[in-house]
Amino acid sequence: MSIFDQHESNVRSYSRRWPVVFSRATGSRLHTDEGRSWLDFFAGAGSLNYGHNNPVLKRALLDYIGNDGVTHALDMFTTARHDLLDTLVEVVLRPRGLDHKVIFPGPGGANAVEAALKLARTVTGRSEVVHFTNSFHGATLGALAVTGNPAHRRAAGIPLTGATPVPFDGQDGRSGPDFLAQLLANPGSGLDRPAAVIVETVQAEGGVNVASTEWLRALADLCHRHEILLIVDDIQAGCGRTGPFFSFEDAGIVPDLICLSKSIGGYGLPLALTLVRPELDVWQPGAHSGTFRGVNPAFVTATAALSAYWRDDALEKSTRARGEWTSNALHDIAQAHPGLGMSTRGRGLIQGLVVGEGLADEVADEAFARGLLVETAGPRDEVVKLLPPLTASDAELDEGLSILEQSVRAVAGRTARARS
Repeated sequence: MSIFDQHESNVRSYSRRWPVVFSRATGSRLHTDEGRSWLDFFAGAGSLNYGHNNPVLKRALLDYIGNDGVTHALDMFTTARHDLLDTLVEVVLRPRGLDHKVIFPGPGGANAVEAALKLARTVTGRSEVVHFTNSFHGATLGALAVTGNPAHRRAAGIPLTGATPVPFDGQDGRSGPDFLAQLLANPGSGLDRPAAVIVETVQAEGGVNVASTEWLRALADLCHRHEILLIVDDIQAGCGRTGPFFSFEDAGIVPDLICLSKSIGGYGLPLALTLVRPELDVWQPGAHSGTFRGVNPAFVTATAALSAYWRDDALEKSTRARGEWTSNALHDIAQAHPGLGMSTRGRGLIQGLVVGEGLADEVADEAFARGLLVETAGPRDEVVKLLPPLTASDAELDEGLSILEQSVRAVAGRTARARS
């Protein structure tokens, strides 16, 4: 471990919670050379919806590399790029009635968000962007400006401007769309008409906060009436995590811009997409550029994932059903330990157990000791967040939930003894 302590920056984070050296990864598990393994309910922070080294995606990747397929091409045309666009349109966009064009903004989610913000401001000629309490959209300056997390915001080192926060669904005792409508209707509110509103339908890093379909519809209607562009950040909650491919589908809304990353590449390779309605595609050639807009191996695995899992609704149905099963299991855990005042929240296979500040970290640490990786989320790290691979078996889900229950029981016992 000394090489990491001596030569890697202090900024690293996940490795502090899980201080082991992983050497292999298969399906829902990570392994070390010492023979230990952990069930992974973290899944690359949602980048591994199809598990580690998914054999279907691995075969496509190895075939492509073995045939000397193009690796790097900026935005030059390649067969891998062609196949991804063709499959994305055929399998995802056209069946959902979407005609959005595709921007390849760079390798990560923050790139997708930055492109959406920049394009919205270009199209409208306005600068302000509305975001929501407890939001997280990335660690670059534009994305940080529309992020609520104070620790991330402080790290910017400069004032973050051009953004206005309003309450997310169920937060601060007010409705975000109603509050925003009041600000827009009041000429003395101090809010200039925004270029865009950016929203996560499920705030993953913010604590697995779920927006209702009614709230999302009200927000979309408000944006339409005031000619404000609606950006949905579907980076962590998209690609089937909540059940349907896009997390906003159940609400029946059509965002103007959609940000995708994480599991859109399928295999954990860097890829991001910003989807935009055709009339918003106003940039001139080169107006938004970057070296790594053409990571072709990620195009290959993305195409393989879409082809393997999204030509029918089997994965969507499975995720909905097992999400309900997981939610019920978490509810039972919460009910079994009333002294911790726990509650649950989530959609599909992004689920949260609200334990409380400090105690959620203890539960996560206990889970790690027992062979399960889970992270914490929320403004005070008060939520244990579960992100199992969508391809995890029923037995693996049951195993992970059993470990979590054991971990909660251990923390509840310590807490009860400390209070007595």
